[in-house]
Amino acid sequence: MRLTKKGHSCMRVEQEGTVLVLDPGAYSEPDALVGADAVLITHEHPDHFAEDRIRAAAQNDPRLRLFANRAVAAKLDGLGNRVQVVGDGDTFSVEGFEVEVHGELHAVIHPDIPRITNVGYLVNGRLFHPGDALTPLGRPVDTLLLPAHAPWSKTAELIEYVREVRPERVVPMHDAGLSEIGRGMVRTLVGGGGPQTPASYQVVGDGETVEV
Repeated sequence: MRLTKKGHSCMRVEQEGTVLVLDPGAYSEPDALVGADAVLITHEHPDHFAEDRIRAAAQNDPRLRLFANRAVAAKLDGLGNRVQVVGDGDTFSVEGFEVEVHGELHAVIHPDIPRITNVGYLVNGRLFHPGDALTPLGRPVDTLLLPAHAPWSKTAELIEYVREVRPERVVPMHDAGLSEIGRGMVRTLVGGGGPQTPASYQVVGDGETVEV
C-alpha cells in the first residue's frame, strides 16, 4: 500500500489503483478526494469531516462510497445507499481493501464536553487510523497513525499508547495545530529521544508518500 498524507488527519491509501481517503476535513489539502473510490470518516468534527467537500466529490463521482458512524451518516442524508453506517466490530471490503472498525467514543476533551462517537479503521490488518481516540487493538500492527497533538491529549498518553499497540512504525498525524518546533518536540519524546517504545517514528510531510 502507498500512504500519502493530505494534511492534518487526512490520509490517502492506494493499492492496485484503488484509493481510500480517511478523514478529509477542513485542514485537508484541496485535492485530497480526487480519484477516491471510498471515503472513511472517523467522526463528525470539522477537522475530520468536511461535508461540503464530500458532497461535491459524491456529485462528481456517482461511484464514490462512504463509510462512517451513524452521526456522520445522518449529516450525509440524500446520498442513499452510497453511505454505509459502521461501528465497532464491523468489517467490510472495498475493491480489494479489507477494513475493520474499532472503537466507539471520542477521547475526553473535558468532563463538561459531551463525548461523541468515534471509530477507527484498520486497513488490511496493517495500517490503523484511530481518529480522535487512543483505541486499543489487542494486537500489534505494522503502521499506527498517531494523533500527535489534540486538545484532549498529552505526550505521556501517546507514549503509553504506542507501547500498548506495539506497532512497527508510527506515522504522526493530527498535527496542524503544531509549529515545526512542536512537531520536533513530539518526535523527540515519542520517537527515539524519549522513553523507549517498540516503534520507529517516521514523519510524513503533507503531500509526501511512503510505502506501508
